[in-house]
Amino acid sequence: MMALPQTLKGELKLNEPLSRYNSWRVGGPAKQLYRPTDKYDLAQFLQQLPEDEPVLWVGLGSNLLIRDGGFTGTVIVTAGTLQTIDIQDNEITAEVGLYCSKLAKQAAKAGLKGAAFWAGIPGTLGGALAMNAGAHGTETWDSVVEVTTIDKQGALHQYQAEDFNVRYRHVSLPENQWFVAAKMQFERGDSDTELELIRELLKKRNNSQPTNQPCAGSVFRNPPGDFSGRLIEISGLKGLTIGGASVSDKHANFIVNNGEATAADIEALIFEVQQRVEQEHGVKLIPEVHIIGEQL
Repeated sequence: MMALPQTLKGELKLNEPLSRYNSWRVGGPAKQLYRPTDKYDLAQFLQQLPEDEPVLWVGLGSNLLIRDGGFTGTVIVTAGTLQTIDIQDNEITAEVGLYCSKLAKQAAKAGLKGAAFWAGIPGTLGGALAMNAGAHGTETWDSVVEVTTIDKQGALHQYQAEDFNVRYRHVSLPENQWFVAAKMQFERGDSDTELELIRELLKKRNNSQPTNQPCAGSVFRNPPGDFSGRLIEISGLKGLTIGGASVSDKHANFIVNNGEATAADIEALIFEVQQRVEQEHGVKLIPEVHIIGEQL
């Protein structure tokens, strides 16, 4: 920990191990890591960064592989902060540090329909916005009407949903801008029905995915008209292990940390699965997880 300029109120750590900030529990240190108190504190922090400073945003780190050499820049952590939520009629305005599971439950309690799928996404709204996360046939940007971003100079910008090129697991975002909040619109529904749907989705997730082991959700995007998990499974790759990383026996599109994995183990296993599926079926699987940082 180091002293911050007097106007800043957040938490700054130097040489902080990033294995504490992602769901695979691997990765080297960040040069510095900042957890802001709110978006105004974040704006002040960004203003004092060097112009050429690399910046990485991390929510729950559930879609992120950070290499063992770490990240030679500044990491902004939003989980546990930037999580205000306001519900008015059929609209929800929420900040990016809000857990997707909490968003789903708050929407259901307010009698809004169409947000239950978020209960099965193990991340924050920021990550869901950045990659158009989805489940059970619904995607994040189906309900987005407006977003707020922040740039590297700390200035806030507002955009309409139609200003973005949104595709399957991809959203175009202006360079050096990051999401800080979103306004979403839903249909009216029944609270009890939506809460029951959330319970069913979570039960299905727990039964079909290795939720009790360190992992990062789905590793690969689904190819058009098929499922990555199916292709990996019929290639005989369930249980395939490199170092401390294994293809899950429960769901083939998950790679788990058996307790001793390095980021290099996981990255090597991702590459091996890609190679084997392409050899067997002629399909090049595209990783859904973002691979960041320096090799050792």
